[in-house]
Amino acid sequence: MNFKEEQKELDLRLLRIFAKAYEAVSINIGKDVAKHNLGPETFRILELLYSKGPHTLQKISEKFSIPSGSITFVVNKLVKQGFVERQPNPQDGRASDAILTGQGKALFDEIFPKHVETISQNFSFLNNEEKEQLIGLLKKIGIGAQKL
Repeated sequence: MNFKEEQKELDLRLLRIFAKAYEAVSINIGKDVAKHNLGPETFRILELLYSKGPHTLQKISEKFSIPSGSITFVVNKLVKQGFVERQPNPQDGRASDAILTGQGKALFDEIFPKHVETISQNFSFLNNEEKEQLIGLLKKIGIGAQKL
């Protein structure tokens, strides 16, 4: 086998291992989210508002690559559940911000630390230096792949 063929075999092996690792972590994190009776999109939106504060629906839509109609539907559901409310955006009167209500914040105050613990358990097999290395390598792959 020549160098190019070896390189392709190594790349295929890397992809398979990367995909299996991602799938295993995703399954574990998905199970944790499901324990709280929240769908993945709902959880991601609530987590964004909890961690980063108010966002316009357009920004949420762009951030998660979810069509605006779907974001509107999910946010409306969260409003009905009492977790989110809409407020006029101070910079753009035509837009509204989604913000967590007291009930939404209380929910995430309770479940988010447990969720972070689940994430930490999934990455506990690496020491901090290995985690920093992996972060750098994954960023390098992501940036390079975006340029293709």
